[in-house]
Amino acid sequence: MVPALNRLESTFYSSDRRVATAARAALLVAGAAVAVLVVAVAGPLYGVAAVIALIGALLMLRDLRWGLMALFAVVGVLPFATLPFKLGFTPTFLDLAVLALYLVWIMRIATRRQRELVGTSLDVPVLVFLLLAVFAFANGLRFGRPTVTTIRNFAELALGIGFFFLLVNNLRDQADLDFVTRLILLAGAAAATIAVIFYFIPQTWTLRVLDALARFGYPGGAGALRYIEDDSANPMRAIGTMIDPNVLGGFLILVAGLVAPQVVSPQPIFRRRWVAVILGVELLALYLTYSRGSLVGLAAGLLLIGLLRYRKLLLIGVFGAALTLLLPPAQAYVAHFIEGIQLQDRATLMRLGEYKDAFTLIGRYPWFGVGVAGSPDADLYVGVSSVYLLMAEEMGVVGVAAFLVVVIGFMGSLWGAWRRVASPDPKGLRRPLGSPRLEALLLGLAAAVMGVMVGGFLDHYLFNLVYPHMSTLFWIYLGLGMSAVRVVGVGPTQ
Repeated sequence: MVPALNRLESTFYSSDRRVATAARAALLVAGAAVAVLVVAVAGPLYGVAAVIALIGALLMLRDLRWGLMALFAVVGVLPFATLPFKLGFTPTFLDLAVLALYLVWIMRIATRRQRELVGTSLDVPVLVFLLLAVFAFANGLRFGRPTVTTIRNFAELALGIGFFFLLVNNLRDQADLDFVTRLILLAGAAAATIAVIFYFIPQTWTLRVLDALARFGYPGGAGALRYIEDDSANPMRAIGTMIDPNVLGGFLILVAGLVAPQVVSPQPIFRRRWVAVILGVELLALYLTYSRGSLVGLAAGLLLIGLLRYRKLLLIGVFGAALTLLLPPAQAYVAHFIEGIQLQDRATLMRLGEYKDAFTLIGRYPWFGVGVAGSPDADLYVGVSSVYLLMAEEMGVVGVAAFLVVVIGFMGSLWGAWRRVASPDPKGLRRPLGSPRLEALLLGLAAAVMGVMVGGFLDHYLFNLVYPHMSTLFWIYLGLGMSAVRVVGVGPTQ
């Protein structure tokens, strides 16, 4: 297999330009023939899709960055979109992007284009957590048979965790870090913009777009819109293309936490006015979700980095809080927030009931949980609006402990790297190259992860099989962070 791949690579990237050109032309002709055949058999839509897929495959084989661009485009714009046909199951666009990236990485290793694997201090904890997740899935087979969809969703979760290793082994320098950071910021800007547009345009237009997306697996009809307490008499909640307002809120914690330090950094990743616009749109979209847990989570993340480094963010936060409390349109939001604190609204009361049932289930199966196929006891169910309790239900307290070890180790690594970047050496002569940009990245990742960890007390999107793009994005953040830590440790100095 490896010699064949080596010969294939040597042909496509031959030093003889005529050989390389002929090989690529032959591949294009073969692809065109396949596309024509698909058009003849299945129609023009699939033919066009085949051509696009072929072009994308060629680009990704040449450079992994194209695969990352496709991945973040899917995550930010159509995270739940599925192919309009089945292959035993219905593949999603996210599945295709993730599998393509893994395939390219494996081929790079097999053809020796990537000659060495690198590691970080977090590799073992992440691997242990991944193995515990697989064990929990296998252990749950004692209690019930999972559906094809459940198996696929768990595979997506496992591949998402594995993305940590893919990024760590492919992000080697500051340019790689900047590239992925830009992609995340653009994906966040796209998702937030779509959410705001869907919120303010007439509802009939929003429904028309969602109905058009129904052929790609999205919910259509008026039921796709979400309101506070599911009552159309209450304010509508922003969803964008994330389906659920709380999931959109969690996504915005991650992207807004990462972009916030860029607004005040001396060396922002984009022009300062653009990162300010991106942050403003994301904060507006987060506000429109009416997700209290997400709002508190982002506030906790920004408070962390505000106290550590960027005091201006504290002023921005105070100004935003004042607007929320004083502007007339915000009074419904404030009332909704206060009802949650006072445990008076229906959503909060339902959460309390879920927590009670979750503790009962965890008490019966404390160590390794019941897996993902469902509860073995007819009087209980698997599912609760808290990532920690949901993880304990499915993986037990052992799984939760392993997850916390990973997150604590990650935050500790960021802290050590940030101390090195933010402070000169003892002689005060040298600082790591590009330290302002690295500092903003490290603190942005810390704010984002802290935010979703706090928000995770009230939401479950980080470990819910229904939302694979969220778990994938979380592990991408961890991989990006540990890559930045390595760059700080080995990067040149000036």
